[in-house]
Amino acid sequence: MAASQFSYQACDVQGKMHNGQLGAESEQEVVAMLQARNLVPVKIALATTTQEGFHRQKVSTGDVIDFTTGLCTLVEAHVPLDKALGLLEGITEKPATRSLIVELRREVKEGRTLADALQDHPTVFSRMYINMVHAGEEGGILDKLLPRLAKFMEEADEARRTVISALIYPMILLVVGVLSVVALLVFVVPQFASLFEDMGAAIPPSAALLLSLSSWLQSYGWTLMFLPFLLGYLWREMSATDERRLKRDAFLLKVPLLGSLMLEAETSRFCRTLGSLLGAGIPLLKALHIARGVMENKLLANDLEEVEETVRSGVSLGKALANNGHFPILLPQLIVVGEESGRTGLILDKLAESFDEQVRQRTRRMVALVEPLLILGLGGVVGAVVIIMLSAIFSLNDVRM
Repeated sequence: MAASQFSYQACDVQGKMHNGQLGAESEQEVVAMLQARNLVPVKIALATTTQEGFHRQKVSTGDVIDFTTGLCTLVEAHVPLDKALGLLEGITEKPATRSLIVELRREVKEGRTLADALQDHPTVFSRMYINMVHAGEEGGILDKLLPRLAKFMEEADEARRTVISALIYPMILLVVGVLSVVALLVFVVPQFASLFEDMGAAIPPSAALLLSLSSWLQSYGWTLMFLPFLLGYLWREMSATDERRLKRDAFLLKVPLLGSLMLEAETSRFCRTLGSLLGAGIPLLKALHIARGVMENKLLANDLEEVEETVRSGVSLGKALANNGHFPILLPQLIVVGEESGRTGLILDKLAESFDEQVRQRTRRMVALVEPLLILGLGGVVGAVVIIMLSAIFSLNDVRM
């Protein structure tokens, strides 16, 4: 059952009223969470307009990175957490981010850990972010984990921006090409219909198909505007349940080119997270549990759960990954070397850099391949329309002669 947002009213032992929101699966869970904070629930209701929706719209990835970097600097300087949040609140100009920090500071001052406070904002902070902060607080090494977390987020954001920048030109080319083909079918092709009628001859099948397509676009082409929404709905339905998401993610990994790219990106994320945790002194089993939470692909996340259980039974990490078979062969081989030399964390960091570079190279090659394919494909469509219509006209002239 997916977590929902509940608004609550509760009073403490002094009779002071507290208002806020909590993410939970049921009202009973909200009651339990409030009682754990020594609060007596007065009113609990399902939030219709949640604060999280506001943050989702306003707090960007860059804002979270800036927040993490600032918090990292203050924590490394041994500033108490509530005071560090207060300082960040004072220097933050964006209202949405400042509101978020105010809420986090209030929760921390009430006795909650930072990780628990972050859990109330799942649309702003990822599972990986929350899990790493939790591990840092639990192990007393938050000052070591936050710099790694900030670096991880900066590199991930840079990679995302690189991919988006590389795809801008192909997307513009695709949109312009599709609009050109639609304009050709809607405004140019219908002109041939009257020409064929004047000639009074049978229209060739290929030309008749184009004329039918042109007529449909003129009458019902507006329905194509709903196609992106339909695709988005189908995508959400494919991930509505764990079983559907597992099938979808397993299929995506088998798609040529895209599957291997996704596998390397997920493996890089796993290596960077696990390497950061081990480098900060987190025990292997706990680090594996946290690293499993950052995987976007459900199939690979389930595989890591099996790997975690195998390691718990006494098998080395490298052998457990080798037995799994879904991850790149290089990963278990080098992890075995790292385990033998006692440098597993360092090896994982190097592997993350290697997989990141492979992802960048593959992305550049795919983008470089997409551009000429789009030009050839769209040019071929336009050329086919022109050739079909001209051939139809010439064939009619031949029949009349």
